[in-house]
Amino acid sequence: MPPIYAAAAPQGADPTAGLISTLIFFGAILLIFYVMIIRPQVKRQKEHQKMLSELKKGDRIVTTAGIHGTVTDIEDSVVVLQIADNTRIRLEKSAIATVLKK
Repeated sequence: MPPIYAAAAPQGADPTAGLISTLIFFGAILLIFYVMIIRPQVKRQKEHQKMLSELKKGDRIVTTAGIHGTVTDIEDSVVVLQIADNTRIRLEKSAIATVLKK
């Protein structure tokens, strides 16, 4: 029976070279993930918060449910929205999707 030899690293090969290249590849993937997904999401959140902080009476808005109306009153985190004559609803500021241009 022929002798069985264990697979060994070639002579002179650095065993940490594979680890370093794996870490560099993993770091590149994380960087791409940050640039493509996390950074744009944070930017959209900041823009939405700015829009909500600049909200004032008389603004025409659209809610996340698709309801169109005019802001009649603003409290801390609640907005009173007039959607028809003598019809007003209260909703959270976070439910506001967009402020329509005048």
